[in-house]
Amino acid sequence: MKQFSVPMALVDYIPVILFCLAFLTVYKDLKGKVSAAVRCMLAAGGILVTAAGGLKATYKLLYALGAGDFEWMSRQMFSNQAFGFLLLGVGLMLTIKPVSKHLNAFLPTMALVLIMVIGLGAMDAVLAYYASKLKKRGALVCFIVSFFLSMMMGYLSSRDFTQASMNWIAQGINCAGMLLLFLGSRSLDKAGLGK
Repeated sequence: MKQFSVPMALVDYIPVILFCLAFLTVYKDLKGKVSAAVRCMLAAGGILVTAAGGLKATYKLLYALGAGDFEWMSRQMFSNQAFGFLLLGVGLMLTIKPVSKHLNAFLPTMALVLIMVIGLGAMDAVLAYYASKLKKRGALVCFIVSFFLSMMMGYLSSRDFTQASMNWIAQGINCAGMLLLFLGSRSLDKAGLGK
C-alpha cells in the first residue's frame, strides 16, 4: 500500500505550477520571434509536461482521499514528460538555429530516459545561453542547478516510492528545481528576453 497523504499530494502540485509559470513566461517572451511551427512545438511540450505532472499529483490526491488507485495517471508521467521536455528542448533550440527531429512514440524506457535528458538538457542549456547573453548570472545559476536537481529526480525515480519519506524527498527536490526554473525565467523576462 502506498503512503500518500493529502498534504503530500497537494505539495506535489507546487512544482507543476512553478514549471507551468516558468514555461508561460518563456513562451510569452519568445512567441513573437518564432514561426508558428516552433510556437506549436513549445506549446505542446509545455502542455505535455504540465499535464503529466498535474495528472500524477491528481493521482496521489485521489489515492490519498480513498477515491481509488488510478495507476494509469501515475504511469503516464514518465513517457509524457519525456516527450514534453524533448519538444521544449528542440523548440528552444530552434529559437537559436534550425534543427529537425523525428519522434517515435513507441520507444523503450532507456530511450525515454535519453530523450528526457536531452530535451531537459537542451531546454536548460538554451535558457542558460539566454541568461549569459543578457548577463543574468543569477538566472544562469538557476538553470544549471535546476537541471541537476531534475537529474536527481531521474535517479530517485528508480527508487521505491511506496514509502512516504521517498515521496517527500522527491517532492522537495522537484519543488526546488522548478522554483529555480521559474525564478530564472522571470529574471530573463525582466531582463528583456521578449524585446
